[in-house]
Amino acid sequence: MILNGNVLKYGNNINTDVIIPGKYTKTLDLSELASHAMEDLDENFSQRLKNGDFVVGGDNFGCGSSREQAPLALKYAGVGCVVAKSFARIFFRNCINIGLPLIVCDTDFIADGDRLKYQLGANILRNETQKCSYDLQEFSQVMVKVMLAGGLINYLKNNNGEL
Repeated sequence: MILNGNVLKYGNNINTDVIIPGKYTKTLDLSELASHAMEDLDENFSQRLKNGDFVVGGDNFGCGSSREQAPLALKYAGVGCVVAKSFARIFFRNCINIGLPLIVCDTDFIADGDRLKYQLGANILRNETQKCSYDLQEFSQVMVKVMLAGGLINYLKNNNGEL
């Protein structure tokens, strides 16, 4: 799976309460949840985001609560991939579990609006705008397979419940 998209860049410590404000977490309607993604941090997020775009952060992306609604809001808003220097552990795992691709790499040289290209499972992120590549933290083959399957439930269904 090849991901292509523009960058919407944010800073360090992007918290799950900023990704999806708590007042919206009671809905089971994923399109409603998605419509409020990042609104407290970037009021133009839903207008700026095009399907498949990359959300890029710094250190500790997804810190805060363990609510699964944060990665769900990003996924259903159309985010193709989340890139950060580091992730909060539960957010990281929730992304993999729901099939939202993520990348761990140095994001200092990625700018808002850059165009990125990534083949899920490869260890290179290509910045088409700046004509350069970034080395990535390697994921286990099982993690890659889970993301390619669209999440843990789909992976287990397709593999008779076995990892």
